[in-house]
Amino acid sequence: MRYIGIFAIAPLLLGAGHYLIWAKLVRDTALAPAWARVSKFGIVALYGLLLSAFFSVRLLPRSASAPLAWLGFTWLGVFFFLVVSLGVTSVLQLMALRSSRGDGPVDPERRQAFARIFGGIAAATGLGMAGAGVVSVISDVAVSRVRVALDKFSKARPNYRIVQITDVHVGPTIGRAFVEKVVATINALEPDAVAITGDLVDGSVDDLREHVAPLANIRAKDGVFFVTGNHEYYSGADAWIAHLRELGIRVLRNERVRVGGEHGIDIAGIDDVSSRGSVRGHGADIDTALAGRDPARPVVLLAHQPKAIERAAQLGVDLQLSGHTHGGQLFPWNFLVRLQQPFVAGLHALERAQIYVSRGTGYWGPPMRVGAPAEITEIEIVARS
Repeated sequence: MRYIGIFAIAPLLLGAGHYLIWAKLVRDTALAPAWARVSKFGIVALYGLLLSAFFSVRLLPRSASAPLAWLGFTWLGVFFFLVVSLGVTSVLQLMALRSSRGDGPVDPERRQAFARIFGGIAAATGLGMAGAGVVSVISDVAVSRVRVALDKFSKARPNYRIVQITDVHVGPTIGRAFVEKVVATINALEPDAVAITGDLVDGSVDDLREHVAPLANIRAKDGVFFVTGNHEYYSGADAWIAHLRELGIRVLRNERVRVGGEHGIDIAGIDDVSSRGSVRGHGADIDTALAGRDPARPVVLLAHQPKAIERAAQLGVDLQLSGHTHGGQLFPWNFLVRLQQPFVAGLHALERAQIYVSRGTGYWGPPMRVGAPAEITEIEIVARS
């Protein structure tokens, strides 16, 4: 029922946004009739392209839907920034009109001039931000290096290095070539362990098998560990868990492993917090994951959503690695994410626990990132001095 509601309301909202673009950039600016007709047709065509992209990725195999997805989701990003920019400039335009009209009505020519000025500003801002966002995602993913000092980590060992990737979203617009680059970057870091903290895929095993195959080539001394994110539950979680195990990846489902020998750490992992009730036998259970552990040994919890830190801190988790937020991905979403998660990005502390929230390695939806660059994270755990 939830998806029926989304499919029903999304075309209306998108249609309203496209109407706003036409009204502000075509009608109010009084374009020449020929340009106005071309612009109107183009906006209607882009609306149709966007709807076609949404439906194609759900109804067609990736090989058939990928070109349409690239075009449609790129326009989705441009559309988003145009709507946001037009919303802001509309307020500024109204303020400017009110301050300039004096005691009488606003002169029509002045109204049209303001419409063109503020419409131009909105168009330039929206297109500029979208362009910068595309450049960000086609650039190589940078490595973020984070040092975390833990009280319980043994001074007999210089460090323990975990490379974290998360929110790769292999699917309609992210494929094998991107995964190969990520794997090469990971292997060059020669980590002790690799953590994949959910939302690895957007699609079925049958559709994406070829594109995730390079993950089998990841090399880490103590192994590669994975926990589910919410998107795995849209894509066949059980099938993906089985396939990742075939690739040599250890899936942690409310369980814990000891790594690094006597002076190492425990790595625990839980199902995504949204999974309970969506698939039989799934559901986050931090208590079970930590049961029977040595409390003197540091434990790192892999949990897709940052909100798991509240219970993790109560149970004595030393460090939690999470993703899910994408760091907001597209400004100003970073402000809205704060309403749903306790932390958006970076290293934070809650009571005696620490949490690192990655901005994500891929992207979701529009192939753009603005204000939240993608990352592959090298976590260096050291003893607190």
